[in-house]
Amino acid sequence: MDFFCSTVGRRLAHFLSARVEVRTIAPATSSSLLLSCLIPGDVILVEGNTRISGAIRYLTQSTWSHAALFVGDHVAGRPRAFVEADLVEGVRIAGADQFEGLNTRICRPVGLTDGDRTRLCQFAISRVGQQYDLRNIIDLARYLLPTPPVPQRFRRKLLALGSGSPTRAICSTLIALAFQEIGYPILPGVHREKAGVPGCDACFDEILSVRHHSLFVPRDFDVSPYFAIVKPTIEVGFDYLTLMWEVADARSSAQEVEAMVVAPRCADPHTVDHERPVLHARTSCCEPEDPERPAGRRLI
Repeated sequence: MDFFCSTVGRRLAHFLSARVEVRTIAPATSSSLLLSCLIPGDVILVEGNTRISGAIRYLTQSTWSHAALFVGDHVAGRPRAFVEADLVEGVRIAGADQFEGLNTRICRPVGLTDGDRTRLCQFAISRVGQQYDLRNIIDLARYLLPTPPVPQRFRRKLLALGSGSPTRAICSTLIALAFQEIGYPILPGVHREKAGVPGCDACFDEILSVRHHSLFVPRDFDVSPYFAIVKPTIEVGFDYLTLMWEVADARSSAQEVEAMVVAPRCADPHTVDHERPVLHARTSCCEPEDPERPAGRRLI
């Protein structure tokens, strides 16, 4: 039975990890530009292009379906490396080329000490080679539908349901564990307690509680108030004055305007500013009236 479940589970994992075409309006960041802005400890979120990515984006109501931790040069022989959890291969070292052509976002923890940054990276690296048990077929099967028919309020809970080994590989369990190891918050629970300050009834302390690491998803790093969002285009020195814009064809622009619904008053020819370029459009007010045509706006 174990052999059967393992075989079916592995085939399911390969099927879900297969790449598919994904349409997105967000431009991809080149790997060279991405690497120029990263420092060890950064979390990179990815809009994945595999079958399972669609289900994760739907269930988490987010653009992001995958997360990886940048560990820099902490891996011998692998400069500028990432640590990520893969459904089939387990925890592995990856290069920036893994995310080439994909929409990404950099989430940066703020104020990390050098010691904690090293501990964070070493913790993730120590998990490299860890495999995930793919015998949990039920845990894998939930991702076969790109848009599972689940009410919105239960979608995130579906990821936590069972918390099987494959789901821990798919979600951000590894990275969440690494940050919890150094005591850095992602999205902790917050409750307030009276501070006990004499004469101050309105004084409260905010107490943070640690969420279980299996409940984290990639979008949590994006919405976390403790991570800064780094935009590579801006970091390298963005100047809108240096941009080169494509000039639209005047004829096609005029045709687009001509197709609009237009019915202004006819301009007085004596008050027209002939120095200012005017984009003309056909209007009903400047044509002979048709008694059978209703007054007002008309479609051309």
